[in-house]
Amino acid sequence: MKFEIEFSGHENICSTHQKTIEITKESNLTPRGDCIVGVNAKSGCADLPEELKNKLKNPDSKVTFSIKVGNEDFVIKGKGHSELILTHTEDIVLRKSNFICPRTLAVKCDKASNLLPRSMVKQLQDPKALGTLTITVE
Repeated sequence: MKFEIEFSGHENICSTHQKTIEITKESNLTPRGDCIVGVNAKSGCADLPEELKNKLKNPDSKVTFSIKVGNEDFVIKGKGHSELILTHTEDIVLRKSNFICPRTLAVKCDKASNLLPRSMVKQLQDPKALGTLTITVE
């Protein structure tokens, strides 16, 4: 199953967090949001289709995330978890750890925002930049 979420850039995107990566429906971003790679997202966890949420709650699910900005693509692999809550209305967070809260979409991810190519981060620092997060669950 595949699901796409569009988002836009923001001048304060720095993408330096070592444990998480996040997109948010919020339009404002302070420099403290160092894991955020996109704002004005079309969906938060709560907006995901039920079928996708059910697949994400399967601990055997392998989840692949692709962040596309311009002609660049960044791929993150993660896992589903039976205790995912998926009710946050604004945010989607991918975590390297097993921490679960309403914003958590996947755990045990192999990358965080600090590994996003700096050329992609530079593009995302333009508020006119558009990106897509594609979620694929097997």
